[in-house]
Amino acid sequence: MDEKIHQDLEDFSAEQLLESFIKEIQKEEVVFLIGICVALALVILTVVFFGNFWSSSKARNAVLLLGLCDSGKTLLFTRLLLGKFARTQTSITESSATYKSKNDRGSSWTLIDVPGHESLRVSILEKYKAVARAVVFVVDSSVFQKDVRDVAEFLYSILTDGTVAKNSPALVVACNKQDISMAKSAKLIQQQLEKELNTLRLTRSAALSSQDGSVGGSVYLGKRGKDFEFSQLPGRVEFIECSARGSKAEDGDIAGIDALEKSLARL
Repeated sequence: MDEKIHQDLEDFSAEQLLESFIKEIQKEEVVFLIGICVALALVILTVVFFGNFWSSSKARNAVLLLGLCDSGKTLLFTRLLLGKFARTQTSITESSATYKSKNDRGSSWTLIDVPGHESLRVSILEKYKAVARAVVFVVDSSVFQKDVRDVAEFLYSILTDGTVAKNSPALVVACNKQDISMAKSAKLIQQQLEKELNTLRLTRSAALSSQDGSVGGSVYLGKRGKDFEFSQLPGRVEFIECSARGSKAEDGDIAGIDALEKSLARL
């Protein structure tokens, strides 16, 4: 009788142990499967994120040459591509070509020369602004004091554009025609533009407030409650001095766009 009870207890203990072992294995399988699912989800999210980032970065491969008429954009466009001076005429349509940066990475961008006339530039800028990796805003340094208001208004329209503000392309303000004796320095041009843009922001903001709404998807320029400075912009901003026409160096070569080429090499 005692042997039978002892045998039943042994059978019972063995069955419980086996059931407990099976349950533990099942629990481990569930945890393992959950771990696999989480890992796969993370991999998929990572691939999607970097895929979108890479596609966006790859899609924005244009460098836009913008500025008023006669600021020297087309001559700069030619100098960057050919490496030498060539006579040009006022553009009435955009021109584009592949530009290879002078860096170790061998980067190349689509350089687009946008006409400066207001009736032409608006539609062309609308066409290319979403793919802009950088904006080279060309200023005629020799007549800047006379054109400062028009220059500021054009630049303001670019910087407050919703698409441009979202993508934050690099901004290179090329203070051109430094070979002319009356040319203003890059530092002075930056200071004057900051003042003019600050004034424009005040007047435009007041106009929008009186109309009780925003117009054209424009965004607020800079930081609220502070005078505008280019350092407040989210993207890289650089002011450089250049001369598309160039001047004779000691070795006889044409010089004048080195600073612009170095800036484009950092994109």
